[in-house]
Amino acid sequence: MAEPPAGNAGFAPRFQIRNLWPGVAALSVRPGCTHTLLPNKNKNMKARIPVTSLLLCFFFTLIAWQGRVQAEEAPKTTRPKIYDESLDGSKQIAAALAIAKKENKRVLLQFGANWCGWCHLLHKLFESDKAISERLKADYVVLLIDVNQGHNKNIDTKYGNPTRFGLPVIVILDSDGKPLTTKNTEELEEGKQHDPDKVLAFLKEWAPKK
Repeated sequence: MAEPPAGNAGFAPRFQIRNLWPGVAALSVRPGCTHTLLPNKNKNMKARIPVTSLLLCFFFTLIAWQGRVQAEEAPKTTRPKIYDESLDGSKQIAAALAIAKKENKRVLLQFGANWCGWCHLLHKLFESDKAISERLKADYVVLLIDVNQGHNKNIDTKYGNPTRFGLPVIVILDSDGKPLTTKNTEELEEGKQHDPDKVLAFLKEWAPKK
């Protein structure tokens, strides 16, 4: 019940708030006249929803909506195109062999595609790991051969269909163009990445004798 104003003894309040049942109240503005603020118990029991539940429902709905908006507005990350889809693999290899013969190196063909996550991981390891990067620079001419949607299919066929192992896959050529080995890079994996030690050991094994 609302308290009467101070200094007015005997003042009759103009209104009263009565609790009919949890979550439902009634307002009396004068004797004999009651206005129900929420549904009457006898008229609509099923329509009665606690105010707390409504507030919680609204709160969680708002949180979910904000999360969805943030997800939609978040910038989508795109991988760099490490494979040039316009290049002719045959011409790439011919140019690489000329360098390999002159510098006494092997040619490392990395078959893959720009959509291939593991191809990007291997390429990143080649560039970021100092020992691997130095070994590649000293002993190999590295080529990225794009095989997206059948591109350079003739190269894949020429070297025994190495893409049957999946992507990326490595083929090592000597300076005369003779294939020395094909490496299923799944064998170089450790967890969710390529093991630097396994990769380095492989490169050392097939490096030219100097």
